[in-house]
Amino acid sequence: MQISAEEREIIEKTLAYAEAGTTNMLPRMMEAPVTRYTDPKQLEQEVNTLFRNFPIIVAHSSELAEPGDFMTHDHTGMPILLTRNKNGEIRAFLNVCRHRGARLKDEPCGKAKTLSCPYHSWTFDLDGNLRGMPQPYGFEGLDKSKLGLRELPVHERFGLIWVVPAPQDKPVDFDTWLKPMEEQLESLSLDTHAVYRKWTLERNMNWRLALEGFQESYHFCHAHSETACAAYLDNQSHQINFGPHVRHAVPLPRVLELKGQDPETWEYRPNFLTQNYLFPANFVQCQVDHVYIHAIIPTGPDTCIFQCHMLIPEAPKTEKAERYWQKNYDLIRTVFEEDFVIGEGIQKGLNSGANDLFTFGKYECGLHWGHDAIEDALAGRLTV
Repeated sequence: MQISAEEREIIEKTLAYAEAGTTNMLPRMMEAPVTRYTDPKQLEQEVNTLFRNFPIIVAHSSELAEPGDFMTHDHTGMPILLTRNKNGEIRAFLNVCRHRGARLKDEPCGKAKTLSCPYHSWTFDLDGNLRGMPQPYGFEGLDKSKLGLRELPVHERFGLIWVVPAPQDKPVDFDTWLKPMEEQLESLSLDTHAVYRKWTLERNMNWRLALEGFQESYHFCHAHSETACAAYLDNQSHQINFGPHVRHAVPLPRVLELKGQDPETWEYRPNFLTQNYLFPANFVQCQVDHVYIHAIIPTGPDTCIFQCHMLIPEAPKTEKAERYWQKNYDLIRTVFEEDFVIGEGIQKGLNSGANDLFTFGKYECGLHWGHDAIEDALAGRLTV
């Protein structure tokens, strides 16, 4: 399989780190105020900026496979309704009737030709247009074209569906936003994958604590000493900052076998776990033969939701395949739980006064870049 120039460079850097006994490092350490995790006003600004005006992954394309399919999504705090219209296009709206504000659909998913409000049966088509209501003579002169569902920016690409959770005054250029990650995401062919498992967890920690568990590998051989540690080279990740997205390549030990081999024969994916951070709260975590899609969303100063899809190349057709994927699922749930237990432990001590600042090491690159990007977004220096 041909690899990209970017992947070739990652392999070269990884082999150089191993030979020198070092790793990917920045020039200096970073200090982050603990108030970034505890201040309610900070969280309010994060929600109103990051989770209203930036793209969040909400679904895999297969979850809205056919015209008429719909699904609801409420984790961001905004009531989102997604549909696939008659032309096969994905549309996203606020799940709110334009008459008296009732919720249009309450089911997690389903199939419909139209969207009818349960309160007074105002009816909308799959493109959000108001088509009619009972006893229309009571609304004589009403301009139905002005009472369509409030539309949200939505984008379907790489087999994933992104939504900006609040209406926007100007078009969102999703293609430009995703351009730095395009080559890699395109190569994964996620549009042909199947959802093996989908789950949502409510956790008792600030959303940024959950986020940061995926932004460095320094912790692997400590937090995951009995699970993930042996599968990877200890703290020898290579990270590439695409501002604000980050590619985080975590090498497997067998990558060292590539030393001395013809670079034209090198393969990337069998030798790396790649944790791609897609700002502000998404990860596309690529294992050797399957992929996890995460979204981490705040629900309070000390609570968050972790949403995950496990994608596999095809639905299991044999008992052996089912056992294999179930084993992978069980393992990742164990590893994630190890991270979350530690994060919840950190949360319990945040307001103790033990720390005014957290210190990020020179090789915790993803933490540096993640904090910088969030600060830029909150200050208005970073927009979609």
